[in-house]
Amino acid sequence: MTEQPRQFGNLEANLRFIDETGVFARPGVSALEIGSGTGVLLHELLGRGYRVRGVELNDELIEDGRRHFGPLPVERISGTTLPVGDGSLDIVLSFDVFEHIPDSDAHLREVARVLAPGGSYLIQTPNKWSNVIFETIRWRSFTRFREDHCSLHTLGELVDRLKRHGFDPHPFDIPVVNDFFRDKVRRHLGLAGVAALRLVNPDRLPLAWRTNLYVHAVKKR
Repeated sequence: MTEQPRQFGNLEANLRFIDETGVFARPGVSALEIGSGTGVLLHELLGRGYRVRGVELNDELIEDGRRHFGPLPVERISGTTLPVGDGSLDIVLSFDVFEHIPDSDAHLREVARVLAPGGSYLIQTPNKWSNVIFETIRWRSFTRFREDHCSLHTLGELVDRLKRHGFDPHPFDIPVVNDFFRDKVRRHLGLAGVAALRLVNPDRLPLAWRTNLYVHAVKKR
């Protein structure tokens, strides 16, 4: 059996979010995925016939994706600057990316630059409240995770940031507890994490307390 590429995000939940927003309903819309990784989501969207390409910082992940999926329209970038023109995109996607960006203001300015008026930025990022607890237990450190997850936000903070950058944000209720999620909890938190998940299902919590934040941000006209 061929080894599958590394999957860093919750593909099932992310696809559900994309479908519920309906952003690809209009034929011919152009989209860019920021942080394509090994191309798992990009490959799925291309298979649906969508006009989408990706950008990624890590050469190794780009090559890993191409070994599994063949040629993928992924371009390597080295910072927050996106290799597209002003107002040239209808959709920008980022899943499990925002929390890793030190200068998230520069990132949001760049997303606003490349989106056409009325364009959509679909963002999924861990919730600061739950992720700080998860990563502290995972790394057994109060500080180590902050080197990687340097831009964590609560739902309120994320909504405010998006508004300040000219977006109209709409949080979505997207369930995340599936096989991928359970396996992640098991790997990083062990049996105690699995037991806790049985007691408290994060999908039943208010949106502000969910483990993952899903927001459809529309660029104001």
